[in-house]
Amino acid sequence: MPTVPRKTDLIPIGEMARRTGLSVSAIRFYEDKRLIEPVRTSGNQRRFLRSDIRRVSFILIAQQLGLSLGAIKDELAKLPHGRTPNARDWRMISRSIRGHIDERIAQLERTRDRLDGCIGCGCLSLKKCAIYNPDDRLADQGPGPRQIISSRAA
Repeated sequence: MPTVPRKTDLIPIGEMARRTGLSVSAIRFYEDKRLIEPVRTSGNQRRFLRSDIRRVSFILIAQQLGLSLGAIKDELAKLPHGRTPNARDWRMISRSIRGHIDERIAQLERTRDRLDGCIGCGCLSLKKCAIYNPDDRLADQGPGPRQIISSRAA
């Protein structure tokens, strides 16, 4: 049975916005997506656990890494409800998204290394396309910049 949070452990939505640097509407959006869950007062006002500041910080970082809101929700669901996540809980999440981070790093490195040359878009407009993409063979892998977005490009 989850413990009832102490009143001092709860903060109003305005304080959550101030502490996270988000607008109140952004916090409500995350609530609507069930990424964070406020406690409701007897007057139906939103109150958040202080630990939700860290959850929102995780959401912001995960979005910067390119995780979808669905993937973020799945990761946050692994955290305990009714208590502040501890270091072990956050390490578990970190290990879980490490593969995504590694793929993102590889994609950025491919972009850096190939952006001034062929990006495999299938345009065949550069003289180099005859070398990098003869007969538009990258079109068989799908549309768009295959040399950059495909994990098989490396």
